Amino acid sequence: MDARLEPFEIKMQKTLKNLEEEYGAIRAGRANPHVLDKLKVDYYGTPTPIQSVANVSVPEPRMIQIQPWEASMVKVIEKAILTSELGINPSNDGSVIRLVFPELTEERRKELAKEIKKKGENAKVAVRNIRRDANDTFKKLAKEDVSKDEIKDLEDAAQKMTDKYITQVDKAVESKTKEILTV
Repeated sequence: MDARLEPFEIKMQKTLKNLEEEYGAIRAGRANPHVLDKLKVDYYGTPTPIQSVANVSVPEPRMIQIQPWEASMVKVIEKAILTSELGINPSNDGSVIRLVFPELTEERRKELAKEIKKKGENAKVAVRNIRRDANDTFKKLAKEDVSKDEIKDLEDAAQKMTDKYITQVDKAVESKTKEILTV
């Protein structure tokens, strides 16, 4: 692989990785501790991930249990969950917080499938923008005595790379949609 293509490949990889992380946060009717990944709680004035102040486990397929290491964190974690976009009401017994995930309705599954498709489209746009940036960079090489054939080869390689990542995005969209729509 041409070293001039490498920075663009890295950006496309990051785009795909970001999409997969976003998909990890979409819940599919079963408990997935990754839905808490983006939530931060105030720990002595520092925004801290919940996993850093509590033990997060999945004792049942549709329940996440959060056991804070300090009793004072129970209310803080509970508040963070309530103000998040999770849409789940936490229950606590004073020392442990439980999140019970309801079965997804058909309507909610379809909404999530649309959201998945939209995130996939955004990822494809990002990949195409990276290709455009690559092509712009290659066109500037013409001023540096790089042959038109070499520039054309670089552009073709960028297109192949783009096609590869668009295909991977499509596969990710398809598999996540299938996971959501499976009852």
